[in-house]
Amino acid sequence: MTSASHSRPTVLEDLPDTDGPSPVGAPPLAAIGHAMTRMRLLIGRRFIGRMALRRIGTGLELSDLDAIGVIKRIGSQQEVTVGTIAEQLRIDPSRGSRIVADLVKQGLLERAASQEDGRRSLVRVTEAGRKVLDDIEAIKRETIMEATAGWSDEEVETFGRLYMRFTEGLEAQFDRFEQDEGR
Repeated sequence: MTSASHSRPTVLEDLPDTDGPSPVGAPPLAAIGHAMTRMRLLIGRRFIGRMALRRIGTGLELSDLDAIGVIKRIGSQQEVTVGTIAEQLRIDPSRGSRIVADLVKQGLLERAASQEDGRRSLVRVTEAGRKVLDDIEAIKRETIMEATAGWSDEEVETFGRLYMRFTEGLEAQFDRFEQDEGR
């Protein structure tokens, strides 16, 4: 007897793609594919970031949040330079430099000399920058709480655990894809 996993589509392209809700009774993988499409559209529209910027009223732009977010995400693992930020955001280094200069002027980032190479200029988040990030994280948590209103604690815990596992699986596939492209 063949297991159910062997009858699953092996690539996301095999799944129907639609902007609307998944049809009632759709196979589980098709439902996940539909949900992924809808989530991609929400992420592409930068819903949470735009809402957060409006609510905290800092005058920042989404690209500013992205730059600060890069430092927050990887700054504990490596020194962050303007080049690192540009590379992570996939923007021209001159644009990265302008974003960083503006954020330094606003007091959200600061420049410092590298401990590894004094000629390199590092970028760090200031206390004011951390406050902005904290405010945005609070808005993100509030948004997630609203989206899961009516869910039991067990459902939220299960979804969180499975969503993290799903994301890690996609990241592993992406890493393999990038390695294969580099050959």
